[in-house]
Amino acid sequence: MTTQHVEISTGTPATAEQGHVCGCGHATDQEIVLDVHSLPRPIRHAAIRGAFSAIPVGGSMVLVAPHKPLPLLAQLEQDAPGALAVEFLVDEPTECRVRLTRV
Repeated sequence: MTTQHVEISTGTPATAEQGHVCGCGHATDQEIVLDVHSLPRPIRHAAIRGAFSAIPVGGSMVLVAPHKPLPLLAQLEQDAPGALAVEFLVDEPTECRVRLTRV
């Protein structure tokens, strides 16, 4: 087995104007939609928190959840105080769509 040195940058996150900057070729002109219905409950919040942490300042994602995610929203606010804007797009008893924007 061989080893390879990997350099990891811990710089500041990209802005929305910079878009997706990792070089993987993924387009950033489409809004990210994360439907959590298929995620196992024990890892749902962790997966969503990780996804939101990858959103650049000024960027957003739409979360599709089976209910209004108030505890999760409190966790996201706790992760990054003042960096979250929330817009409820659909608020039904069995489905909630929420736009989460990093400010």
